Amino acid sequence: MKFDNTGLDKLKADLNRLDEVMLDYGLVREGQWDYERVTYDRKFELKEGVFYLRVRGYAVEGDVDTNKAVIQLLTPLLGKHYYPHGVEYGEGENFPASLVNQCKKILDDVKNEVEKFAL
Repeated sequence: MKFDNTGLDKLKADLNRLDEVMLDYGLVREGQWDYERVTYDRKFELKEGVFYLRVRGYAVEGDVDTNKAVIQLLTPLLGKHYYPHGVEYGEGENFPASLVNQCKKILDDVKNEVEKFAL
């Protein structure tokens, strides 16, 4: 599921500041990066299954491995994990309304924080 119209995809931000804000909202980068891309995930374990809120981005300046980069954020996603295949984001997935609303709130809060230092 794509979260269109969040406004996050219009923001560019310093990687280090972005890491701090994302972590404040439970979105963890950990080892999910390469030299040009980052992925922040927040895991939700519900009775309906395991879900991931994912915010991705790519470096428009610098390199992620040096922690000196400007990241262009992309449209956030919500996916359901299926063992052992991975995470599915398809339109046919059923996402609990309470989870969708919680994710929208998190994304709104993240956007408001990132806007304060966005480039």
